[in-house]
Amino acid sequence: MRYKKMLLCFSFSLFLLFSLLYAQSETGSSGKGGIFTTKLDNGLEVIVIENHTVPLVTISIAVKNGAYTEPPEYNGLSHLYEHMFFKGNKAIPNQEEYMERQRELGMVWNGGTSTEYVNYYFTLSKDSLKPGMIFMKDAIETPLFNQAELEKEREVVLGEYDRNEATPSFHLNQAIGKKLWYKYFSRKNVIGDREVIKTATREKMMTIQKRYYIPSNSALIVSGDIEHQQIFKLAKELFSSWEKGPDPFKEYPIPVHPPLNKSEAEIVNQPVKTVTLQIIWQGPSLSKDIKSTYAADVFSYILSQDNSSFQKNLVETGLALFCNLSYYTQEHTGPIQITAQTTPDKLLQLNKAIMQEVSKFDQNDYFSDDLLQYAKNKLAVDDIYTRETGSDFALNLGFWWCSAGIDYYLNYVDNLKKVTRADIKKYVDTYIKDKPSVTGVMLSSENQSKINLKPEDLL
Repeated sequence: MRYKKMLLCFSFSLFLLFSLLYAQSETGSSGKGGIFTTKLDNGLEVIVIENHTVPLVTISIAVKNGAYTEPPEYNGLSHLYEHMFFKGNKAIPNQEEYMERQRELGMVWNGGTSTEYVNYYFTLSKDSLKPGMIFMKDAIETPLFNQAELEKEREVVLGEYDRNEATPSFHLNQAIGKKLWYKYFSRKNVIGDREVIKTATREKMMTIQKRYYIPSNSALIVSGDIEHQQIFKLAKELFSSWEKGPDPFKEYPIPVHPPLNKSEAEIVNQPVKTVTLQIIWQGPSLSKDIKSTYAADVFSYILSQDNSSFQKNLVETGLALFCNLSYYTQEHTGPIQITAQTTPDKLLQLNKAIMQEVSKFDQNDYFSDDLLQYAKNKLAVDDIYTRETGSDFALNLGFWWCSAGIDYYLNYVDNLKKVTRADIKKYVDTYIKDKPSVTGVMLSSENQSKINLKPEDLL
């Protein structure tokens, strides 16, 4: 999975972009793209991205935490912890003072939680670099988890849950997810369990902190108008006292999701006019089959193009309003997903047509050499554009550091260029063609009755 943007391809502009991104590459503490790294004695990885375009700095912490670390009794608490990060700590003990300090520093701030990644960031003026670093240190190392604030924030997170629950697609995703990840659903369910969130305790927050919020499980990423040696010095000065802890993944290993034994189907009724069809497979894991993750990105991009057989046979024919294939890169089994939207009268015909396309995915003539090369080139350019903004670059890098490691990110384009037809065929044959899947359909109960749809009709 990569971010995709519409792009006007001016050759001179692209030349300048490539030049700016790769001119600073060195050996030693730097890698490609002017990214400099070091590691403190306590295990904290420090990553610096120099970008002198504007006098701003983004200070980010990425933590290997998220849904994948959550057994059922903790499901949703990585996200709640993210909210509690922005409350008081030992240096600034109450919420009012915390918010006032953010205003004084002129911060833009936020956080995010995913399956394998939690991040926090502040963007502020370069003149406030050291105060911003101190602010981050205090927030990451010494949260208080005040009981009154925890009770307030539980309601905020439950409000987010309510808003998600009010969205029809939430129910489809939950139903499919429970079948796809049938043994360890909590490890993929980022939004969490309502009752677990509602009854979350200060003790559970402290357990998460002690277990995962340790320097060897985190990366400090600083991007902007700074010098890397300056950041290395500041990081050592401020973060060296962050106490070490045992490797959480040795003490609490992540269970392996068992493969699907058979294909299943699920029908979800929601008050919608159109029909949404999803077909999902368990895909590759980074540590087990890294080559297939590159093939997956290239193949998904090929199928997204209007001139691909996939789009011509499914969308241009009028069977689908839209249809795409995607893969979400993960260390612990990434999902492969076809998503389409159609009308009730065309649903079964579309489902059949999609499976006919799937049966041809590994054929040599399913896509042209030109389309293969175009996909690789376009993904490479998209990768460059994700680095335009310092804050976006830092957050994107943090995501990849948590799941794949920095080398995966820095070598991504080089490895894309190596993808062959044989790699794509292996990916398709290993994970998609003739493999068990979960099919989900969302439509209104009235439309289900009209077409007399049953789960077995989708298999």
